[in-house]
Amino acid sequence: MSKTTLAIIAATSAAAGAAASAAFYSTQKRPSASPLPTQTSIPAAPATSGAPPLPAVARTIAAQAITPVDPSGIFQYGFPGPVADLRPAASLTSSFDRRTRNPSWVAEHITPGSLAMHVGDRKHSYFAEDESIPEKFRGKLKDYFRSGYDRGHQVPAADAKWSQEAMDDTFALSNMCPQVGDGFNRDYWAHFEDFCRRLTTRYPSVRIVTGPLYLPRREQDGKWRVSYEVIGDPPNIAVPTHFYKVIFGEDGTTGGNVAVGAFVLPNAPIDNGKPLQDFEVPLGAVERASGLEFANKLPDVRKKRLCQEVSCSVMVREYKERQRSLPSMGSRKT
Repeated sequence: MSKTTLAIIAATSAAAGAAASAAFYSTQKRPSASPLPTQTSIPAAPATSGAPPLPAVARTIAAQAITPVDPSGIFQYGFPGPVADLRPAASLTSSFDRRTRNPSWVAEHITPGSLAMHVGDRKHSYFAEDESIPEKFRGKLKDYFRSGYDRGHQVPAADAKWSQEAMDDTFALSNMCPQVGDGFNRDYWAHFEDFCRRLTTRYPSVRIVTGPLYLPRREQDGKWRVSYEVIGDPPNIAVPTHFYKVIFGEDGTTGGNVAVGAFVLPNAPIDNGKPLQDFEVPLGAVERASGLEFANKLPDVRKKRLCQEVSCSVMVREYKERQRSLPSMGSRKT
């Protein structure tokens, strides 16, 4: 299926979703009036010695709920949102958060076969604004200029070498978040990405969902607050406090077992000697922090814990040796 067809499907789905949301909120906010029954559908009131009973139609009108306002009438001007800009691309699928100018999540799929192909070359790829997102909401190249942060891939370019188009897709800013460079994006986070690729030696199919988090921290007065920097001029892009990865190692059989691992890392320098398993968290913790659900359709009987099946550890030396063969690219990483 072509990217144009996927874009049309995505746009149609978005429009249908907005219409469905409008209908849903309309039915939720405005109690629907009972249909006007015929006179024969309402039993006659028993005769009394007092005043004669009201006619059936009069009783029906009196019983109907009268709503003097129409809150859902706002939809005549448009649906406020929030709108999740879904981006189906060759090497990834993502959902964009217009408020933070960062993706909410980016999903990828890697296999031994996809990683064995070396068609795409990152020297032919360039960071680019995602023009599928409305201009007033999208991240811009100038927002990162002299910000002190790397344009951090959520789906790494090294996972998309199987075609030049696939690699180019990873350089859209809708696949980026501001990441600390030294000690994180160019170091521990890169080693973590390498760990994910090495999982394909154990599992024939690996799916990874990556995204930012904005977590609270306890301050000196004992209260918990969410605080994060915003970069750009004017300030546009939120700097995440943490990043998550949810990993699915599939055994390759229909209805087979799936090894699931969830990790949360701070957007800060991390010592390369830190065990990766120290960052493992329950999947539910990521879901509560992100407001997302990742495996609600995966039965518990098929679910296995990733770090009980494989050694969850980074290989720093192997990665550094591979990096020596590459030219210096500043904030770009594999």
